[in-house]
Amino acid sequence: MDLKSQKVKLNDGHFIPVLGFGTYAPEEVPKSEALEATKFAIEVGFRHIDCARVYQNEQQVGQAIQSKIADGTVKREEIFYTSKLWCTFLQPDLVRPALEKSLKDLQLDYVDLYLIHFPVAMKPGEELLPKDENGKMILDSVDLCRTWEALEKCKDAGLTKSIGVSNFNHKQLEKILNKQGLKYKPVCNQVECHPYLNQNKLLDFCKSHDIVLVAYSALGSQRVKGWINQNHPVLLEDPVLCAIAKKNKQTPALVALRYQIQRGVVTLIKSFNKKRIKENIQVFDFELSPEDMKAIDGINRNIRYNEILFGVDHPGYPYSEEY
Repeated sequence: MDLKSQKVKLNDGHFIPVLGFGTYAPEEVPKSEALEATKFAIEVGFRHIDCARVYQNEQQVGQAIQSKIADGTVKREEIFYTSKLWCTFLQPDLVRPALEKSLKDLQLDYVDLYLIHFPVAMKPGEELLPKDENGKMILDSVDLCRTWEALEKCKDAGLTKSIGVSNFNHKQLEKILNKQGLKYKPVCNQVECHPYLNQNKLLDFCKSHDIVLVAYSALGSQRVKGWINQNHPVLLEDPVLCAIAKKNKQTPALVALRYQIQRGVVTLIKSFNKKRIKENIQVFDFELSPEDMKAIDGINRNIRYNEILFGVDHPGYPYSEEY
């Protein structure tokens, strides 16, 4: 299957590839691995690369993109690159400098998509995870409508082609959609989404406003200590998912990815394992029947692996709402 042709049209007229390569890795993973994995992902056909300032590997991911442009594998315009504005830069005057820093690290003139990473503001400054003497995250308050206006200006300046959000609930999306003088709607909302947290209500809400849902942790989650609830069941061991995989002669991971793509969800996969990176592209080689889709809908348990608890006491914490 030619990955390059599978795209979804965004509400601003640009196109996003339906399968993306995620580049987040825990701190203990050497940064050089992001470089090698991203190069390999581009070689096997990925054209959508998802990264963020807070991952602290944009230099390496940028190098990978540059080297694949230099060796003729891709042209810049064939790559769809997403970066994200971290919580310490949500003050309107910090937005453009934060994006410019990402561009400098990446050695790119523009990104294809720039997202507000998480709707909870932290103490502004260069420290990405500002903590007080008790190790508690120092939060801040900001009007996200003003942050959004700063993103609109970045789009107008040509620093990003499209703008969107991540980890927003429907009320937070509504706030931006109903904002006076709104110039551009968010093109997407990137959220945790998989068969145990299928986000049906949020997906319907987004579809009704022509906003694309982008799924991260589409296979459940890597067990990153400190960020991930370790007590939740492992999605890929689910008996229903495994039975459907066996029936279709596919892996449970491919079934979980295919499920998203058939629902019209843009899906990110994160793996630095070459065998798995290559395997994930086979998501386009088969189709799930309506019965399979319904059965997978039925295993939803509203299990959130990424609870991002540092923001739980903040009024902007997105997960207190049902969707």
